[in-house]
Amino acid sequence: MLGKLSATLKKTTDKIANAIFLDKKLVDSIIKDLQRALIEADVNVQLVLEITKKIKKAALDERIKEIEKKEHIIKLLHDELIKILGETREVKLKKKNKFLMLGLYGAGKTTTISKLALYYSKRGKKVCTVGLDVHRPAASEQLKQLSEKLNIISFIDPEEKDPLKIWEKNKKEIEKYDLILIDTAGRDALDKELVKEISLISKKVKPTETFLIIPADIGQTAKKQTQTFKEAVNITGVIITRMDSSAKAGGALTACYESKVPVIFIGTGEKASDLEHFNPESFLSRLLGMGDLESLMEKITSVVDQKEIEKTQKRMEEGKLTLRDVQTQLESIESIGSMDKILGMIPGLKKEKIPDKALATQKEKIKIWKNAINSMTEEEIENPEILEKQTSRMQRIAKGAGCKITDIRSLIKQYKMLKELTKSQSAMAGGELDQKTMMKLARKLGKKKFKI
Repeated sequence: MLGKLSATLKKTTDKIANAIFLDKKLVDSIIKDLQRALIEADVNVQLVLEITKKIKKAALDERIKEIEKKEHIIKLLHDELIKILGETREVKLKKKNKFLMLGLYGAGKTTTISKLALYYSKRGKKVCTVGLDVHRPAASEQLKQLSEKLNIISFIDPEEKDPLKIWEKNKKEIEKYDLILIDTAGRDALDKELVKEISLISKKVKPTETFLIIPADIGQTAKKQTQTFKEAVNITGVIITRMDSSAKAGGALTACYESKVPVIFIGTGEKASDLEHFNPESFLSRLLGMGDLESLMEKITSVVDQKEIEKTQKRMEEGKLTLRDVQTQLESIESIGSMDKILGMIPGLKKEKIPDKALATQKEKIKIWKNAINSMTEEEIENPEILEKQTSRMQRIAKGAGCKITDIRSLIKQYKMLKELTKSQSAMAGGELDQKTMMKLARKLGKKKFKI
């Protein structure tokens, strides 16, 4: 996410922090790097000049002592970037909620609706989707398919060409839900017909929130689009999509700041779980390489089933861990996102410190273990120990999963270690382990290393 800008910001803050003296040559070099990185990230040129002018003035201010000056400049850079990223805004749900989604063709409205559906259904809300895009071919079918994957009810009518009639026809059923996510038509450009249609829909639906969906790579046209939509229908927030694929998200972010419309969510990937609540402080923390635990915890909440966690925890406490539990954990890791994405959110753990080869190996191992478990019978999943006694079973599983017998042995070894640890934790909680047994366990675990 904004990789080049992130690297420059880290380099800039390091240069300032490590400098013995902030002379004019060093200051000019820092300002030049900063201006280039911000402009390349599509931040408005006028804003870039304003920010760097303030930083340069502070850096060359002889009234500020050298040690205080470094801290002052870094804080000034932080504050100015936070200012253009805008203020965070929590969406407070009421008893009944209707989110109206707006945007041009290709912005990612329908996909974002499915992400919002997962986000809020994981937080205990009864969610449905409504397809009012009657112009784009197969728009309603796409919404239906995405909703069905998440076990979300969708209300569509592919034959009807009047969006208001679709709403009226399903209104009684729709009102039974806590949150209604409404898809609308887009255009190649914002024209009078589109403005008229979304205005009529807005008056009929009476949404509690109206979100504009814009892609991260939209550039400087984001400002005009945001302002025009705001004038047509009072948009309450913006959702920026494709934040994972573009280094030029500055235009979209600063357009929201200039139009005084807050960014509510950002889409960070193709999966339904790749949606994050936008917090400027957390976002900047990640850009500066300082991690973002808050977003990581939110991401875990959005992909992990709380009831499943409680079931697994109970089985672990009873020492009844099976390979099905291990599989659930592996799937959860995959759902959260790529390893480098997760590492980037952990404070103090920089992705560049972890070799790409090690990340790739870990990812491949998770895939192999998942395939191996899927190639097992229920008896083998519930009692993996039987595999060690019957190597013919291992050979069958390895063949079915397309892996080696050593991969199966590695999985069983990991499972046994986890099971031993959970049994010991349970015993310690109940006060059943004496000091001698605890020392023995510590020595045993000290010789082994967890792979995940």
